[in-house]
Amino acid sequence: MDISSIKEFLGSDWTAVQESITSALDSDISLLNSTNRSILSQSGKQLRPMLALMVARACAGRAGDACVRYAAAAELLHNATLLHDDVADGSELRRGKPTIMSLMGPSVSVLVGDYWLVKAMELILQDGETDVQVIRIFSKTLSDLAEGEMLQLQKAQNGDTVEEDYLRIIYNKTASLFEAACVSAAISVGAPEAYVEAARRYAVALGLAFQIKDDILDYSGTESVGKPLGVDILEQKITIPLLGALRNVSGERSEEVRAMVKDIVGNPGLRDEIVRFVKENGGLEYAVKRLGEYVQEAVHALDVLPDSKEKAGLVELARYTAIRDR
Repeated sequence: MDISSIKEFLGSDWTAVQESITSALDSDISLLNSTNRSILSQSGKQLRPMLALMVARACAGRAGDACVRYAAAAELLHNATLLHDDVADGSELRRGKPTIMSLMGPSVSVLVGDYWLVKAMELILQDGETDVQVIRIFSKTLSDLAEGEMLQLQKAQNGDTVEEDYLRIIYNKTASLFEAACVSAAISVGAPEAYVEAARRYAVALGLAFQIKDDILDYSGTESVGKPLGVDILEQKITIPLLGALRNVSGERSEEVRAMVKDIVGNPGLRDEIVRFVKENGGLEYAVKRLGEYVQEAVHALDVLPDSKEKAGLVELARYTAIRDR
């Protein structure tokens, strides 16, 4: 199943998530409504709510009202972080389209992001009977997101990112929300602990793989990825392709390249030299190897679940991560 067919397969559950998102964002302020509609019209893959519904149905054969709310909340929270990230990174494009920050200014982007964040939390707490464990999961994710952004900024300034730092950053900024969506979904249908743990392991590995693929595309993709190429290095972010290349050179050469990364804000022409360094020193090959390892980890995490179309779809989504081109 591809993403379109998975959404079709999810049927009324998917429709319920979309309606929940739209209803949560409704406001009597016309400017806010039009801004929200603009963001919704440019929604990406919507992987997080999709994964939540698939996990719930793979664990229990069904999704319920709570799962729908948690799935919708995960998508709202994801978009809130993008609105905030666009300000932190000064991004003018998102998915190939102008960002709210570039169109309306950073203050509006932050305010709208805050609105989406609050609406996400309202959905989680809507029925007054939300499992305390779910509240803690989403609370931890909010903390992870903030810490990941600050650690990334710190490492960008210092130019001293190592793979352990990189994995922590991408767990906090990407995999943590995958984890919240999938684990809350499993809990919402009363899944046994073994299934909840499988959902956790799958989501974390998939989230790491997803971000690694994004970072590979930043060096080797095309403009179809929806953002300019080489943007990460221009923002002084040392990601897995560059880390892989640095493993294959001397300490002296490694320090020279790290110094270029630190200087790139004042000398953006260094980007092409760094990209060439990555390609000539096995950086992309190393990143692809690590990507494959996390995809396999995600697939194996599902072994405990009973066979079903939903489980097969989750496996396909993991494998899709490795081959996608945007």
